[in-house]
Amino acid sequence: MTMGLPTIASYELPGRDELPGSRLGWKVEAARAALLIHDMQAYFLRPFDHRAAPFKPLIDNIARLRSICRHAGLPVFYTAQQGGQDRRDRGLQADLWGPGMDRSAEHEAIHDAIAPGPSEIVLHKHRYSAFQRSTLEALMRARGRDQLIICGVYAHIGCMLTAAEAFQRDIQPFFVADGLADFSRPHHMQALDYIASTCGMLATVEGLEGTLTQRIAA
Repeated sequence: MTMGLPTIASYELPGRDELPGSRLGWKVEAARAALLIHDMQAYFLRPFDHRAAPFKPLIDNIARLRSICRHAGLPVFYTAQQGGQDRRDRGLQADLWGPGMDRSAEHEAIHDAIAPGPSEIVLHKHRYSAFQRSTLEALMRARGRDQLIICGVYAHIGCMLTAAEAFQRDIQPFFVADGLADFSRPHHMQALDYIASTCGMLATVEGLEGTLTQRIAA
């Protein structure tokens, strides 16, 4: 039996005081980091109530984070799936999620408020992890980047597995707690707990702004 995306009830994004402590002590550095905006396409965003949290603060926070990273000189990458995938190319994801999106702007388009700029790179997404069947690692290494700031949807699926794979490729993941959204608050917190305990650092938009702005001023 296949399952599509669920309808997502409103919930508040976690605040800084709610974040689990990481076992790691990494600090983000503007000269080492890149930003990944993960799967912010219309198809994946339509289950949210666009008038409420987490959708509205998510869009605002990602737009703010992208502006911070652009100003600090970080490369900005996006992931985006293509619609109308062949069943053979979609693989086992079709067994769980069905055929996925159509080849139309109503499904494929990245949200207008955070749409890629001319110098930003959109990677075609094939599996949960952004590293699978993509050039993300090669593009990062060519730019001298070994830290990845991750935001977008869904926290406990593609975002979490991208962070886990980054760790396995010796790239330090920074998981932006208030720059992510998920099926529910428990799913969101599950992803934060996993990253903090196994493979990465949790961050907030405000914390990253303070760090990256301070590095620019210095």
